[in-house]
Amino acid sequence: MSTTIQKPDDLNFFTPELQECPYDAYKLLREQAPVWKDPVTGFYFVTRYEDLRKVLLDTESFSNVRPKTTLNPERTERIRKLYEEKGWTPAPTLAGRDDPNHKQMRAMFDAAFRAGKIKEVDPLVEQTAYKLIDGFIADGHCDWVKQYAVPLPLIIIGKQMGAKEEDIWRIKAWTDAWVQRLGMMLTEEEERWSVEMEIEAQHYFQPIFERLRKQPDDTLLSDLVNTVIPEWGRTLNDNELHAEMMADTFVGGSETSTNALSAGMMLAIQNPDVWARLKQGNDKDIRTFVEEVLRLESPVQSLFRIAAKDIEMHGVTIPKGAMINTRYASANRDEEHFDCPEQLNLDRKNAGSHLAFGSGVHHCLGAPLARRELYWGFKAMTDRFDHIQFAEGKNDFKHGPTFCLRALKELHIEFTPKK
Repeated sequence: MSTTIQKPDDLNFFTPELQECPYDAYKLLREQAPVWKDPVTGFYFVTRYEDLRKVLLDTESFSNVRPKTTLNPERTERIRKLYEEKGWTPAPTLAGRDDPNHKQMRAMFDAAFRAGKIKEVDPLVEQTAYKLIDGFIADGHCDWVKQYAVPLPLIIIGKQMGAKEEDIWRIKAWTDAWVQRLGMMLTEEEERWSVEMEIEAQHYFQPIFERLRKQPDDTLLSDLVNTVIPEWGRTLNDNELHAEMMADTFVGGSETSTNALSAGMMLAIQNPDVWARLKQGNDKDIRTFVEEVLRLESPVQSLFRIAAKDIEMHGVTIPKGAMINTRYASANRDEEHFDCPEQLNLDRKNAGSHLAFGSGVHHCLGAPLARRELYWGFKAMTDRFDHIQFAEGKNDFKHGPTFCLRALKELHIEFTPKK
């Protein structure tokens, strides 16, 4: 953050400079304005750990249902018509619902993502992690993002969603387009392109839905397509399924893991003492490393809640209907909860208490699968590599421009394989 920024209202979270390194800005807000109304968007930022926990756990005061009104209703209507004319208008996702509707739908997802189901996927995750590294290890160098962090979770979720492995880069293009829209930095023309990419994905998956209705199999998607929600008396319809495919399965099930795998390699190289311990293969160290990467780099920097009533926090009145930006990445570096929060510490006792997966009834349903992907992703890294370093002159360490996520564009590394 620029040294010229001395007060919160000088902050603009849509500038590339601040998005590239937001952590000083978060610290400024925690200290001076823990509940801050962003003058650019009108959103209310909540940045302290304890405050964020209260927001996430109080679903009566803080709603997940998005208001019908938007900042640009005419543009929103034009986008809605595009869905209607060419594809399926996405229904509210699981994350965009409140109880009892959310609870009823969540029960189906919890069953589909149950521990036993994730355990069945575990060998595939392990095999894929080692197979990917073994595919480039003889080269002595790679783009870690493109050759490892992107394909690992995409292959896993793709197989569970009925996609072919050879289509993962096509799917990646669709998720990238969707994520750019989530980042809230697109022109209307760019937003239309993003929606048309999503509609292309809808037409890819619609025949898979129809096949699974006739011939169920053992995939997660088959469970989502065919499970009847008792309170609704029906399965998910096409509009609901298409919404979940992009938001909660492919973006939620791959993008965040990709970003954490990318950040983990960067942090391992930046912290040689940590890498020296990790490559000894201690299982506890690898598991703590997973949590510390999630805490320090927070693949999902923030999401949203809606004030269901007027709310007072730290002397600030948040009016009913206001958008609240839940800055997980700030809470995960809150000095009041984590000692020396900017340091990667393999001995941190409360590393797993981070909010990278949210908290409460909306806690990320894919968290168990993500943790397995990160565990095997980093274990394969520690098993295969001895020395690791950044490839000289090839990295700018830039993250994609987005309001909500943190994603390295590329990471060129060089390595010496273990003998």
